[in-house]
Amino acid sequence: MYKKLILSLFLSIFLVACGQSVDQKTSGDFTSEVDIEETQTDITKEENSASDNPIFEEKKEKTDKDESSNQTAILPELKVHYIDVGQADATLFQYGDHNILFDAGDWRGNEVVNYLQSQGVSKLDLVIGSHPDADHIGQLGDVINSFEVTEVWLSGNESTSNTFQLALEAIYNHGTNYIEPRSGEEYDIGPMNLKVLYPLSITGKSNEESISVLFTYGEVTFLFTGDADRNAEKRMMNSGIELDANILQLGHHGSRTSSDPSFINAVSPEVAIYSAGADNSYGHPHQEVVLLISNADIELYGTDVHGTIIVTTDGFNYSIKTKNNGTVTPKSTSSSNSNGGTNSKSNSNSSDSTNTDSKVNSSCVFINTASVEEVQSIIHVGPERAQDLINLRPFTSVKDLTRIKGIGDARMRDIEAQGIACVN
Repeated sequence: MYKKLILSLFLSIFLVACGQSVDQKTSGDFTSEVDIEETQTDITKEENSASDNPIFEEKKEKTDKDESSNQTAILPELKVHYIDVGQADATLFQYGDHNILFDAGDWRGNEVVNYLQSQGVSKLDLVIGSHPDADHIGQLGDVINSFEVTEVWLSGNESTSNTFQLALEAIYNHGTNYIEPRSGEEYDIGPMNLKVLYPLSITGKSNEESISVLFTYGEVTFLFTGDADRNAEKRMMNSGIELDANILQLGHHGSRTSSDPSFINAVSPEVAIYSAGADNSYGHPHQEVVLLISNADIELYGTDVHGTIIVTTDGFNYSIKTKNNGTVTPKSTSSSNSNGGTNSKSNSNSSDSTNTDSKVNSSCVFINTASVEEVQSIIHVGPERAQDLINLRPFTSVKDLTRIKGIGDARMRDIEAQGIACVN
């Protein structure tokens, strides 16, 4: 009898212990810490699935090289391609089986599709269009039509331009998942963590409200802010979100409208990279910005000087390879040749990069690519019409400016007489 009681007790304990050993798992590519409010109802949306990969813990200081190296040693190699797309933006992240594209070049070119194909890309996990200007989403429609794209992020600000409308049509026609990310949201795509820094909400200011993202790969971080201006940068600083990054893409092609000194100090990058066209009419990067970066002993690279720039990292150390050798120098974007250059994190040879600046060509404001501030130098174009101009791009001729509310034949004659509005 006692043996039967002992045996029954043993079986009860055993069964209870087994019942507590069940694990729960989730699967998928994307994870989010918060719910996403999707406001654009005319585009098909799919639910995000959870991810096997946990969100990375808060990044340690860049000088901390202790046990974290064991974690990063197993990461696949990441290559970040700052593609030379002229006076525009496009950056490709490649790691393992994952590909992410941040911005998609200018509407007049095909460099982005060609470059992705040259790198063996067939699928993109995510394409981010920082804002609807034609020099940032210019080839987005072509990208979606040419590759399998899982998800697209746009800010929610809209444009009446053909470029924007074609991008929306491509998203709709392919049933691509669509999200308007907001500050504080966080996602994982494989071992890459994406933290959205901006915007918290939108008001129709497309440049200022560019999607800004901190990419974290192991212990190496990359910050992208599109054309976000200084006010947006200060709001990011006041949000309480960590901004520290190893590599910063300078906002708005290195324009003085971005890169507030306090923001640069908060990010404290080791390397700054800007995307600009050689001999561009805007003087990008502006002298004030280049001096700021140089005086802070931050390595400086630009696509106008170096061509396509590739950062390679194992999640702890990184190296930088450029298509062209060159140094960013005052009032010059030359000193380039066809031979590539390579620098590493421990190599400070390129930290003596100084500044480059060419004055804005006051004789011509290119209405398809000029910033909202620059187009206001055109007669009869104030802040409100400047934003209308940006939203209506591209224009096929200067006379197309009559599409802007308040610009009729009389004002058009004044604009033509002034002679600074140009189409490129």
